[in-house]
Amino acid sequence: MSKSKLYKINGRNNKSDLVSFIVGIIVYAIVLMISSSLFTNFYISSFFYAIIAALVLSALNYTIKPLLIYWTLPLTIVTYGIAYPIVNMIILKLCDIIMGVHFQISGFISMFFIAIFISVLKIFFDNLITKNI
Repeated sequence: MSKSKLYKINGRNNKSDLVSFIVGIIVYAIVLMISSSLFTNFYISSFFYAIIAALVLSALNYTIKPLLIYWTLPLTIVTYGIAYPIVNMIILKLCDIIMGVHFQISGFISMFFIAIFISVLKIFFDNLITKNI
């Protein structure tokens, strides 16, 4: 087997996967900082903690979020998808608990809109920046 095929997984090499992961985390941190500046009930102390929060949120999104989506699927179907942001709210609240005073989010209604805003802005920036790498 040639050396170039050894490093490739699904047509991409590990170096581009690492770069896209790092860019994705930085984009997520920027989205969190924008959200923190726009909403008064959402606070991140610095960009460094926004990067840490982006790592924590990414880990929670890959581990706990699929279970929460599975458990709330009947409620999401009954409410025609309105309950889906509740899963994102739970993930944000878990990050709030893990991060402590450096990442704070409060209020149920504001958390609902912050979760929607973060999701929409993250999708927008992913399509604009991360997918092009």
